[in-house]
Amino acid sequence: MKYRQLGRTGVQVSEICLGTMMFGLKTDREESLRTIDYALDAGINFIDTANVYAGNESERIVGQALAASGKRANTIVATKFFFPQSDDINARGLSRRHLIEACEASLERLQTDWIDLYQLHRCSPEVPVDETLRGLDDLIRAGKVRYIGASMFPGWQLVESLWIAKELGLNRFVCEQPAYHMLDRTAEREVIPAAQSFGMAVIPWGPLCGGLLTGKYDRDRWPADGRWQDGKDNWGREVTPLAWQVLDLLREMAAAKNCSVSQLALAWCAAQPGVTAPIIGPRSYEQVVDNLGAVDVELDAADFERIDALVPPSGYAIRYYDGAGYVDFRTHSARSVV
Repeated sequence: MKYRQLGRTGVQVSEICLGTMMFGLKTDREESLRTIDYALDAGINFIDTANVYAGNESERIVGQALAASGKRANTIVATKFFFPQSDDINARGLSRRHLIEACEASLERLQTDWIDLYQLHRCSPEVPVDETLRGLDDLIRAGKVRYIGASMFPGWQLVESLWIAKELGLNRFVCEQPAYHMLDRTAEREVIPAAQSFGMAVIPWGPLCGGLLTGKYDRDRWPADGRWQDGKDNWGREVTPLAWQVLDLLREMAAAKNCSVSQLALAWCAAQPGVTAPIIGPRSYEQVVDNLGAVDVELDAADFERIDALVPPSGYAIRYYDGAGYVDFRTHSARSVV
């Protein structure tokens, strides 16, 4: 396992981050604990969770695993807040009130005195970012949070948050967590360049596109336990003919390198400019074993060129359906279904 600097901080994190969205949801507690233990033993020191995952259960499992392993002090624990935590209208969002309550609850579930990286799970037009940053700054000064970050922020909003932090003398975001993988490179347009310009780490989520980039799907093969069925997943994404061409190429390349398709896709993501650590989201022990093998996969210039020829930088090979039509990211507009 290799380690990389987390943005402008002095913290070193493993080149792969263990995501825990499945723990307590599709992965039971016993297998989740086994998966975390394996990852820690393999050199992972970076774990990402969120208070909304599995109705808080993911945080509890992470806390239990770290307490049992005795490795809390050596592990960078990241969690997130934003989504509703109860029927209370104020138990959600980015208000100072909610973020302080959410932090206290996460600390208890994680069985820890501090959160290494506390992230805004989404941005919000309803709360001025200066209110959120002031609340987060107070948490840092109180020793309950070490660093703060964002997730799914557009490039302009990242820059706005950095400007406000500078103007008000507050702690700034050290990282951004965008959706980014080989079939959707649109984060390369503004988000990743903005992060690079201002020394922010990039920790992409979904580097395997919900399992599509594992190679287990084909044009006429849709495993019943998979997120993708009949060309679409539960988030409104749809496979295109180009996506299948990419998968055909990956199978060919993976066979030549004697690795799995998922390992190749993760290695590609980890090697992209600006990327610090892709976040894997294993559902089973076997998947984490496979995913961590990506650190041994090497790609050369010819490999990148072959992939770029199909999905060029800033391009994409899947479509997003928003309920009214398919969103075309090249024009940032929706068009009718055809």
